[in-house]
Amino acid sequence: MKIFIVTAFPQIMEAYLTESMIRKARELNLVEFEIWDIRDFTHDKYRQIDDSPFGGGAGMVMKPEPFFEAHDKIREMLGKEKPRVIFPSPQGEVFKHKISLDLAKEDNLTFFCGHYKGVDERVINELVTDEISLGDFVLTGGELPTLAIIDALIRHIPGVLHDYDSAETDSFADDLLEGPIYTKPREYRGLDVPDILLSGHHAKIAEWRQQQRVLRTKDRRKDLLDNKEK
Repeated sequence: MKIFIVTAFPQIMEAYLTESMIRKARELNLVEFEIWDIRDFTHDKYRQIDDSPFGGGAGMVMKPEPFFEAHDKIREMLGKEKPRVIFPSPQGEVFKHKISLDLAKEDNLTFFCGHYKGVDERVINELVTDEISLGDFVLTGGELPTLAIIDALIRHIPGVLHDYDSAETDSFADDLLEGPIYTKPREYRGLDVPDILLSGHHAKIAEWRQQQRVLRTKDRRKDLLDNKEK
C-alpha cells in the first residue's frame, strides 16, 4: 500500500510513522508513505496556506490551491483520475472497525489534513472521497485522526502483524469487545488469575473467553449487541 499524507506539519507524522508496528510494515515494504508539506504547493514568498473566510467570521480557512495541486501530482504519480482521498473531519462518518477493513483493501490512499477553522469547501466537494470523524469532538488539526486511521487499517494488511489471530479477536472484530486477559504472575497482591485459564482445557477456555466478551459488551457497549441482532 502507498499512502500519501498532505499536511502542514510533516514532522508530526514522520515521528509516529517510524515507530513500532508501522516501522515494521515499512521495513517489510508492505506500506510506503509520501508525506508532503502542503506549503510546497504554494507560490508566494510567505508560503501562505490559509486566508480569511468570505462573508466574514472568526478563524482562518485553508486555501484550495495547494490541495488541488497536490491532488494533481498524486493523480499523475498513480495514473488514476480519482484517487481515494480521506479527509478527517468532525462532520464525517464516524470511524469504525469495518471502515478500517475496507480501507486496508486499497492499493493507495491519500489523506488531506485540515487545520485552522477548516478547509475551503471546494476541496471537499471536488477531491475528497471519504470524510471520516473519530467522534463528537474537535481537534486542532487532521494529523492525529489521520494517524489513528492509518494505525487501525495497517493492522489488517497481511504480514504486518506477526499473529493476525490477535487482530481477529480485537475489540469490534465481530461487534464484541475484547474480554479480560491475564499474564504472569499467577497471583499478585492477593489477586488471582481465573482458574479456567490455568486448566489447559482449550475448548472450555475458548467458551469462557467468548462468554466474557458477550458479558463485557452487554455491560459497556450494549449498542454493539443491538447491531448484531439487526
